[in-house]
Amino acid sequence: MDLSTLTDRLDDRLRTEEYADVDASANGLQVGPDDAAVDRAAFAVDAAAATIAEAADRGADLLVTHHGLVWGGLDRVTGREYDAVAALVENDIALYVSHLPLDGHSTLGNAAGLADFLDLADREPFGAMGPVTIGRRGRAPDAYGVDGLRGRVAELDTGGREPQVLDFGPERIEDVAIVTGSGADWLGEAAEAGADALVTGEGKQQVYHEAREAGVTVVLAGHYATETFGVERLADLVAEWGVETTVVSHPTGL
Repeated sequence: MDLSTLTDRLDDRLRTEEYADVDASANGLQVGPDDAAVDRAAFAVDAAAATIAEAADRGADLLVTHHGLVWGGLDRVTGREYDAVAALVENDIALYVSHLPLDGHSTLGNAAGLADFLDLADREPFGAMGPVTIGRRGRAPDAYGVDGLRGRVAELDTGGREPQVLDFGPERIEDVAIVTGSGADWLGEAAEAGADALVTGEGKQQVYHEAREAGVTVVLAGHYATETFGVERLADLVAEWGVETTVVSHPTGL
């Protein structure tokens, strides 16, 4: 498939343009030629030396990641960024990135995938960020206890890291809000919506007191662990379009 055709399809399906004003990531094609063919695409959470090298070993023409190389503009290409771009160019690999669009997509997104993993029903958008949302919220038909929710989340690809739980909510956890990655800032929205728990990747110091005062349980599952769903689903989608796909797993434990 032609690279421009593939990236246009991804931009359209992920509604990339709708997130342009709120996302620091330069979503879309970050590194690549004007004209190229894509026979094999690799998918990974992070654009890093390890994942680029693995994509090259697997013969990929394109690497699709959730975290890219360009954030808030690119003033110069030096150091780590130079090494990454050089590796992509030397191995003739294009780089496509989808950050917040891949967090918030209703079916392909990280939050949607985590909601599926937790068997949540009656889902709706959650995690407002300007005119868009980056999370999901739903109901657990069979209410979780804290230990049950902790155990389920521990089955994610955490790299051996045990999830942290701030157990300040009710004993029966039915209403669950999700913002993947660094989502502790949406605890207030979760509390206002009546959620029993917020499941996210990582927290901040103040989230302990905020959760305690709001009476909401917070589960910190790990940034990486909550953001594998989107790239895996994109790999399945692109495979349906006739491109050979492969997923590069590189857990960070963070």
